[in-house]
Amino acid sequence: MRAFPPLLAGLLFSAGTLADDPLPELPRLGTSPDAISVIGISSGGYMATQLAVAWPERFEGLAVLAAGPWSCAQGGLGRALGQCMSTRRGPPDLAGLNLKLRDYQARELVGDAADLAELRAYVWHGEADNVVDSSLGEALAEQLAGWLASPGNQLKVNLAPTAGHGWPIRSDEQIPPSWLAECRAGGGTHLLACGTDVVGEALAWLHGELAPAQEVDMTQLLRFDQEDFAVRGIGSEGYALIPEACKAGGCDLTLALHGCGMDSEQIGEAFVRHSGLNEWAVANQRVVLYPQAKTSLANPQGCWDWWGFAESTWQLDPLHDTREGVQVRALMAMINRLEEGPGEDE
Repeated sequence: MRAFPPLLAGLLFSAGTLADDPLPELPRLGTSPDAISVIGISSGGYMATQLAVAWPERFEGLAVLAAGPWSCAQGGLGRALGQCMSTRRGPPDLAGLNLKLRDYQARELVGDAADLAELRAYVWHGEADNVVDSSLGEALAEQLAGWLASPGNQLKVNLAPTAGHGWPIRSDEQIPPSWLAECRAGGGTHLLACGTDVVGEALAWLHGELAPAQEVDMTQLLRFDQEDFAVRGIGSEGYALIPEACKAGGCDLTLALHGCGMDSEQIGEAFVRHSGLNEWAVANQRVVLYPQAKTSLANPQGCWDWWGFAESTWQLDPLHDTREGVQVRALMAMINRLEEGPGEDE
């Protein structure tokens, strides 16, 4: 068995099953298809945008933390590192990426421009980020503004001058100190003690006024078997926060995508327990789905596929950023499963 740091090992399997027990499947909950949002950090932010562009008619809102423009890497690891994390190879070519989008739309590989134009979007980036340059978050905001029908009403951008690379959370939450990173420095679990509720701000922007966040009974956090959705780069387990009121169906859904180094294999349940999403979810009858990527030789940090590693090795132009992307299809299959009513066939 993989060796975990002592603090993580104590809680790694605390969501209701032991490590060797068979996991339940992702349930059919009859979630609502009308107010789905996707929020992601770093590689999860890049994947969140890929999902929203591929299927804009399925999502009401997109929130991206510490990531750059859609399709930035264009299927190349070198460009991913040199133009989409740092900018030593220059800034992303937004005009060229827009042409790529139009080509994909013409080939029905992503959603229609009209559906994309109706999306609501939220972009957050720490200006002290030394992993993904904050200029890339600004480039994403510029890209989105060019797609949206009314960017002044649909797009909110939050650049945090003193924040580093990670997922900002309120520092008064009951989180073990070893699981927190200093706001500017980042690192560790990438949960940043910034004292700001970025998650609440993002959800309110995407979905309108919310009921105040509530304390969460963590028995509502389900650890489930992801093997039904197995593709390259997807882990064997995932998590879902299912408020008691949502077991009867009809709740809204938020898909939350961790960043590199933030999957359960590497940091246990730190992210799925302490993202800040759960407290808003139970108060507003919203299911939160936490899929998990996994580490591999091609992907040692457990990132989501935003540069094409999960596609066929012979493809010169991998379709990871389209409806045909293997991880995009797996994540959409999870959403589809949750939307099915109890007892429905797959």
